[in-house]
Amino acid sequence: MKNIVIQLANVNKRFGALHAVRDVSFEIQRGQVCGFLGPNGAGKSTTIRMIMSILLPDSGTIRVLDGSALDAKDRIGYLPEERGVYRKMRVADFLRFIAKLKGISRADADTRIRAWLERVELPGISHKRCEELSKGMQQKLQFIASVLHAPPLLILDEPFSGLDPVNRRLLSSVVRQLKESGTTILFSTHQMEQAEDLCDQILLIHKGEKVLDETMGAIYGRFDPRTILAEPANAIDVASASLQHVLDIESFRWSVEQKAFEIRVAEGVDPQLAMANIMRATPLRRVELQRATLDDVFVTLVGGTVVEIESAQKSRTAQVNHG
Repeated sequence: MKNIVIQLANVNKRFGALHAVRDVSFEIQRGQVCGFLGPNGAGKSTTIRMIMSILLPDSGTIRVLDGSALDAKDRIGYLPEERGVYRKMRVADFLRFIAKLKGISRADADTRIRAWLERVELPGISHKRCEELSKGMQQKLQFIASVLHAPPLLILDEPFSGLDPVNRRLLSSVVRQLKESGTTILFSTHQMEQAEDLCDQILLIHKGEKVLDETMGAIYGRFDPRTILAEPANAIDVASASLQHVLDIESFRWSVEQKAFEIRVAEGVDPQLAMANIMRATPLRRVELQRATLDDVFVTLVGGTVVEIESAQKSRTAQVNHG
C-alpha cells in the first residue's frame, strides 16, 4: 500500500434513478500522472468529488494517501471544475489566505506567491483585485492556489478548459515540471493531446463505468493502428483514381495538413499487406503507418462517427499549429 496514493474499490454513486458511477475500481501509484478521460456526463467529476470526500460513495471504498482526503487535506492540491475566487480580494491577500489555511507562514507564503506568479507569467498583479483579472488569469490564479503548499498529490478537474493555446502550453509545462519533481497528479481533461503528452496512465470512463485503465505504452500496443499515410509521387487525382481499386482500403481522404492521403485499412486486413498493395497501385514518395492516438482510442471505446474522428483530428492539428 505504501506506493498507492489513490485506491478505489467497487465504488458506486447514484443520484435518484441515475447510476452516475458503477463499480469503479482503480489505483494510482506514487509519482504517476494519470489522465481521467470520458465524455460529458460520464461520471468523471462525480468520481473526483468522491475522491476528495466532497461526496460520499453509496458503496465501495476510497483511500487517499492511506486514509481519506479529509485526513490528508493539507497534502492534497485540488483545482475544481467550478472555478471561483474571492472577487473583491486582492490577489496577494487571496493567496495569503489560502496559504494560511494550509499552515504556511506569512513570510514563506509571500516568497512562494512571488515565485509562482512569475512562473505562470502573472507578474505585477499582486495588488489587483481578483475581479479585475481575465478569466484565464483567474484560472491560473486558482492553479497557484492548488499548488502553493507543494502538495504530494494534485487533483485537477479540467485544468486546461477555457485557456488559450499559449496558456495551455504554459500550464502543461508547469504540470510536466511538477511530474518531474515527483508529484502524483490526477487530472480530468478533454484535451487529448495534453493527456497523451503528460500521462503515464489513462483512465477512461463511459456511462459511469471504467472502460480503460492502462499505461500509455500498453494502449499503443493494444490499439493497432489502422490508418496509413501515403504521399503520392504523381498528381493527387491520378493517385486517388488508383487507390479506388485497392481492395484492402475501407476509405481514404486527402489531408492538407499531412500533405498525404489518410487511408483507413479495412477490418481484418493486415496493415503491412495493405501498405504493400498501395505501393503497387501508385508511385509514392513516402508511406507510413500512423500510430493510434488517444482521440482514436477514445472514439473506439466510447463510440462515434468518422466525421467525429476527422473533426477531432482537425482540432488536434489546429491546436498544434496555433499553440
